[in-house]
Amino acid sequence: MKPNKLELQSANGVNINLEALYQIAPSCFTEVKDEKTGELRHVVNFTTLRQLLGDDAVEDAPEAYQFTWPGKQEARREAARPTNKTLRPVMEDSVDWDTTENVYIEGDNLQVLKLLQKSYLGKIKMIYIDPPYNTGKNLIYKNDFSIDENEFLRKTGELDDYNNRLFINTPSNGRFHSDWCSMIYSRLLVCRSLLSSNGIICLTIDDSEIETVTAIMNEVFGESNHLATIVVKNNPSGRSTTKGASISHEYALFYGANDETTLGRLPRNEYQIARYKEKDNLGAFEWVNFRKHGGYKEDAPSMFYPIYVKKDCSDFRIPNIKWNEVRKEYDILEQPLEDEIVSLPVDEHGRARRWKWGLDRALTAKNEMMARRDRSGIPTVYIKARMNDEGMLPLTVWDDKLYSSTEYGANLLKKMFNAQYFDYPKSLYAVIDSLKIGDLDKDSYVLDFFSGSATTAHAVMQLNAEDGGKRKYLCVQLPEKTDINSEAYKAGYKTIPEIAKERIRRAGKKIKEESGLQGQNLDTGFRVFRLDESNMEEVYFAPKEYKQEQLDLLLDNVKSDRNDLDLLFGAMLDWGVQLSLPMTTEVVDGKTIYSVNDGDLVACFADNVTENVVRTIADKQPLRILFRDSCFERDDAKINIFESLKQQLDWSEEEAMKSIKVI
Repeated sequence: MKPNKLELQSANGVNINLEALYQIAPSCFTEVKDEKTGELRHVVNFTTLRQLLGDDAVEDAPEAYQFTWPGKQEARREAARPTNKTLRPVMEDSVDWDTTENVYIEGDNLQVLKLLQKSYLGKIKMIYIDPPYNTGKNLIYKNDFSIDENEFLRKTGELDDYNNRLFINTPSNGRFHSDWCSMIYSRLLVCRSLLSSNGIICLTIDDSEIETVTAIMNEVFGESNHLATIVVKNNPSGRSTTKGASISHEYALFYGANDETTLGRLPRNEYQIARYKEKDNLGAFEWVNFRKHGGYKEDAPSMFYPIYVKKDCSDFRIPNIKWNEVRKEYDILEQPLEDEIVSLPVDEHGRARRWKWGLDRALTAKNEMMARRDRSGIPTVYIKARMNDEGMLPLTVWDDKLYSSTEYGANLLKKMFNAQYFDYPKSLYAVIDSLKIGDLDKDSYVLDFFSGSATTAHAVMQLNAEDGGKRKYLCVQLPEKTDINSEAYKAGYKTIPEIAKERIRRAGKKIKEESGLQGQNLDTGFRVFRLDESNMEEVYFAPKEYKQEQLDLLLDNVKSDRNDLDLLFGAMLDWGVQLSLPMTTEVVDGKTIYSVNDGDLVACFADNVTENVVRTIADKQPLRILFRDSCFERDDAKINIFESLKQQLDWSEEEAMKSIKVI
């Protein structure tokens, strides 16, 4: 036996979806025999699936509640279509290559997301994206599923058979939105598979697409998994409009990976902490009205009971009362004294509310309660509210000045570069707080595939500096060119990633300086990768058409401009090994051996692999082994090395075939 070729393409989106479906509905799969190979394979029985979903009629319904647009089906197909592109390391642009766990990728994010699926499937705790807002101009992220105007009009019935327009062409007719919807839909479909089981995605958007992107997010992540839509006051001075109000906000949509996912909390600010002025042996607290603001008597009738309070607020007591199961309320067995008034949880509008505690707890926690006059001067009961360690639930409106994109986005970058290169970067603190309520663990992965000015990378490093975390980021950005007349171009930054990478370098250096000795262990480095075509030459000739140079490609079809690291990281993607893992090299008999994460993957791409090299590889007890096909002059050499490794590692034939590959 000899090792097989490593499959050089991304994960198949269709297979990922089928495997997920099989986990929840195996009975809708059936076995059929492949006519060509004779092998049995599982296929979906759509009739059974529809019956499982409650469709008794099992026939196409002419109408359905759904959000659709021309190009949606092709966007869905494109999301499932694999790619054979690869990511090539760019060491000269990287910082702390050998030790960093952060990754920065230049390239079209749809292709990159597909390439990341094998290595990061279900491993991303939070995705934060700020996609380009739909201005109606040509999209930078324009894929094959984008359609021209006439095709759109024909599909929507706005052109007749003779290409005459049937409707007035306005932005509201749909095409204004369709290309944008297709662009974001395909990317969300792919990134969904990367989220961990308790992961959270945050997408920021303005008014132009808030309705459409909410519908798309509901479809991709599930309406029941919507956690919050937060209004962020990102432009305090407002942005002028031709028809209406000055726009000073945007939206941040948060969705969880499943219906058990919850948002994290934000730390209290100085004003909120200052409210807890009093202390006892249990710590700081503030006195708050015992009446619950958000509940009503009908929600919990047993929490509506009388408390007798002294008119001078010197004391209070809970009278002798008994629960009446028939009437679902308390019978009062003891009347108030002359110097007492009856306090009930009734609001200023006369609506019956409820207390914050039930009767049993109130009877046993009198030291946590006191009689006090409310804002209207009426005697009632207050209780101690303590500051918990979890922090505060995030409000649905963020209006702190720290969220200003002008002051803490554009101006922050201007100070870093002594020039203004971005008009609308996100506020660093808006992203930091979004990450905080993403409920990140201290070693979580954060993904941003519309990375822009790299605010997310900056925010991850800053957050780690604040709490000692080791969170890692993966940032993806299209290598969009800067305008030839822009300040950035004149300063030597020809693309957006060039500015972003320099921002990360400068931000990392500043964070370390401000953190002192404590910050010296912070990971402020990043590995840079660039999307490119496959490492392998493609051969399409029939056997009789081959020339000598084409026959040589059969022996070694690696492109001439590719090096060992290109092959190694390409294989890591194809084999599902994470790009951020540490790597070491060792030279044996003049041949370089690469070891990723102390044996997760061991590779050698040199010619004429020796027995010493094979022994050294085996000594590392690897999980996977990779060679270049041209390492072996003849098939018998390949077979001998395969058998030698199998014996030294005590692998079965099946284990060896699975774990030893060639490219």
